[in-house]
Amino acid sequence: MSSSSLSPRDKAQIAKAQLQWTRQYTQTLLADLEPDDWFQMPLGKTHIAWQCGHIAMGQYALALLRVRGKLPEDQEFITSAFFKFFKKTSTPKPEPEANPPLDEILGTMNAVHEQALREIDQYTDEQLGEELPEPYSVEPTKLGSIYFASSHEMIHAGQIGLLRRLIGKPPVR
Repeated sequence: MSSSSLSPRDKAQIAKAQLQWTRQYTQTLLADLEPDDWFQMPLGKTHIAWQCGHIAMGQYALALLRVRGKLPEDQEFITSAFFKFFKKTSTPKPEPEANPPLDEILGTMNAVHEQALREIDQYTDEQLGEELPEPYSVEPTKLGSIYFASSHEMIHAGQIGLLRRLIGKPPVR
């Protein structure tokens, strides 16, 4: 069966599985970090905590916001301030106190992910097929934006992997 013969619902389930697998991989990169590891900036440009906040912001933008728009209840799992703090044009700050608390960063990252997984099952074929401008992956649609959410996280997981090595952690894979 070719991918073009799959229904939008089948493709959405593949995109969902990719999101789940990518998050599991990201979690393996984070599992053995010590409190002092999260805000180290060995290259002077970024740190693991910022990468995690950016993953949360990106997954919200790609798998929720671009597909169904902003909803008032989104503030329950990602605030506007959090979104702005971790957007791609933001500058990571090395001081832990200059960032949201780590438990907020990781809590938001997990809450956004869980919300995205729940909502993927609710999107209609018509919604998934609506065209969007870049960024997307696989196809130029809202479904393609969901596919790109897992690619975006994997890009940042790679950066987390590099940061791990630079602070002296062993490779995960």
